[in-house]
Amino acid sequence: MTKQVKQVIIWVSALIVGAVLGSLHVNAIDSVCGFVATIFTRLFKFTAVPAIAVSILTTLAMLGGNKETGKIFRRTLMYTLLTTVAASSIAAILFFVIKPEVLPAAVYEGVAAEKLASMNSSTFLDYFIGAIPDNILYPFVSGNVLSILIVSAVFGIAVSKMKESEKKTAIMNLINGFQEMVFMVIGWIIAILPVGIVAFTAQLVKEMSAHIAMESIGKYTAVVLSGNLIQFFVVLSLFLLVRGINPVKHFKNMIPAILTALFTKSSAATLPVTMDCVENRIKCDKKFSRFILPMCTTINMNGCAAFILVTSLFVMKNAGVELNLITVIAWILVSVISAVGNAGVPMGCFFLTLSLMAGKGMPIGIMGIILPIYAVIDMIETAVNIYSDSCVCAMTNKDLKDLVTE
Repeated sequence: MTKQVKQVIIWVSALIVGAVLGSLHVNAIDSVCGFVATIFTRLFKFTAVPAIAVSILTTLAMLGGNKETGKIFRRTLMYTLLTTVAASSIAAILFFVIKPEVLPAAVYEGVAAEKLASMNSSTFLDYFIGAIPDNILYPFVSGNVLSILIVSAVFGIAVSKMKESEKKTAIMNLINGFQEMVFMVIGWIIAILPVGIVAFTAQLVKEMSAHIAMESIGKYTAVVLSGNLIQFFVVLSLFLLVRGINPVKHFKNMIPAILTALFTKSSAATLPVTMDCVENRIKCDKKFSRFILPMCTTINMNGCAAFILVTSLFVMKNAGVELNLITVIAWILVSVISAVGNAGVPMGCFFLTLSLMAGKGMPIGIMGIILPIYAVIDMIETAVNIYSDSCVCAMTNKDLKDLVTE
């Protein structure tokens, strides 16, 4: 029995144990599982920030503005845009095939709107303004992924442009040593991750049985979820096949990261596990994975694009907006651009869509109706996002491994 088979058996066993514990509805067990799940979530967030920073910093410090960096970035951006446009377009087609009905105004006025009263009311542009740091500690204290990418990229390129000297060597040794230490800690967390999976699964089953995550708006939910599943199992598989990569093998290798994404609902928090799977199971070169994956955590959001597109069309349809071909194409572009700038954090797509709809004066009370089921949608979205990240990395690695010099 191979190491990978043993790991899959352990993870599946953890899922089963967690499901059983969650279905027991014992307060003491629920409390312990909630405690453990919280600890693992905090550990993921704790390691995600330095992992993003040192990965981008070391890669750009070594490659800098060289042609190799440009090749990797352009290929990554190309695959990101292609997969994101595909996700949004499929969601648009499904919206007009399934045709979610218009909701009675009374359903989303009042109580539903109240659910949004205490939620983030910032605009879409506020996110980008907030990504520009006004002090060196802000990105790392706030956990703003885009801000961390910007700071790390700037300092990485700055190091690459320094003249060869003892100072530059000392800086590179410090950065590489810190990176090795960070990934050693990540390895320890991954080793005990089955314990976290038990706790996460128990929490999820408890919530589902309590009908917290099982409410639905029927056809709307069917459009969002089916669009994400088609993107996951069909579209991304076709992309991999075209590049000569076995999608079944790729999927098996990414199972730990996919499960982690489902439970954390955060691409950024899942990043340490994603990098471990891509480097140690798929065997992508680290010079690709440690540059592409942190970047994709922010810009490659297939699931988010589908959610923004479907939810925006659904809200506008309820507001009486005519959804003609030009309008739909325009919103496909909006959803792709918005998803590229979205934060890889829980509920990031929800807040982003809320701000887009509020800016257009749409009935955002409908977002309050969507809110109870967003927990499930967010799980699926995040899994699609990190799986797409791995596909982009694998395809870029396959395309450029013989072209990019060591």
